[in-house]
Amino acid sequence: MFKRIFPHPLLSLLLVIVWTMLVNKVTVGNLLLGVMIGFALPIMTAAYWPGRPEIHRPLKIVEYILVVIWDIVVANVEVALIVLFKRHRDIRSHWIVVPLDITTPEAITVLAGTITMTPGTVTALLSSDAGSLLVHCLHTDDPESVIDDIKSRYEARLKEIFA
Repeated sequence: MFKRIFPHPLLSLLLVIVWTMLVNKVTVGNLLLGVMIGFALPIMTAAYWPGRPEIHRPLKIVEYILVVIWDIVVANVEVALIVLFKRHRDIRSHWIVVPLDITTPEAITVLAGTITMTPGTVTALLSSDAGSLLVHCLHTDDPESVIDDIKSRYEARLKEIFA
């Protein structure tokens, strides 16, 4: 019964927050309209989400977001230092194949997006069997350590969230 009324509770909450941010004024009327939008839109679009992923450890999402934000900040500084102080011939770009243990399309999408959002790395391709990602790394002396970092910092957490 709860899933019929709130098919996507996190989406409903997100819609209320986004609506409140868009109107840029917290009033009872704006909150009520946000709640109505957050209630109606997920119900109207529920048919388009038949294979909704199961999130088993929602608190791990907060941890994942904090790790990603930290990594983005650190990578911004690292990329700035590379751009400002490394000579072109000293930059060691690499194409890296990251084998995947996660299998759900949602987890793979989040991982690929996270890699791309982190400055200095870009996800370029998902293999046809969805078993690996091709990632371009701006600069690294040890491609294996980049793979290990991606698997331990991101993929392991996504595995806990989606598995």
